[in-house]
Amino acid sequence: MTDSLPPGGAVPGSAELVARWADAWSPEQVAERLAGVGAPWCVVAGWALDLFRGGRSRAHGDLEISVPAAAFAEIRDRFPEYACDAVGSGRVWADADAEALGATHQTWFRDPASGQFLFDVFREPHEGGTWIFRRDAGLRLPYDAVVERTADGIPYLAPELVLLFKAEGTRPKDQADFDGVLPLLGRDRRDALRGWLERTRPGHPWSARLARP
Repeated sequence: MTDSLPPGGAVPGSAELVARWADAWSPEQVAERLAGVGAPWCVVAGWALDLFRGGRSRAHGDLEISVPAAAFAEIRDRFPEYACDAVGSGRVWADADAEALGATHQTWFRDPASGQFLFDVFREPHEGGTWIFRRDAGLRLPYDAVVERTADGIPYLAPELVLLFKAEGTRPKDQADFDGVLPLLGRDRRDALRGWLERTRPGHPWSARLARP
């Protein structure tokens, strides 16, 4: 991702986005299409926490997955019938070209017939088999420590890392996700998340709760 965005790009309204994400796919649908892909992709955000919990806790407005940036073409090739739109700073570049993709890290897959968005792909930084936290390049982990799987094999981002991303904004749904998942996190996960928060967001209110027995 570059430091500047290309010209153009539409700015959809919130009501339009809600309507166009109404038919978002489930993790199972994406996993079926990506079966056999070698890249370490995984479900992220709220859906990842529900996969960790083993059940759906709330409605989800979309479905987000992440892939190593260099492996995006392998993912893209599994969905030749869908359009690929780049997203950044509230703008959407339909049928993204190389410039728009290079300037952003987020991609919405769209049904060209209906205009509906189906799922969101984050193209994440990495070095070989090492995952790099997009907001602090010094935080690096092997993909084996980043990606976990459900009993039926759907990959998802480790919950402590999902919460690290969610800690940036702490929207009501992010706070609810933290409150719901915290009792399920063992001491190792709590300590890891608390250490990352102290590194990236000193004084975050979640840190004190993570420190409790």
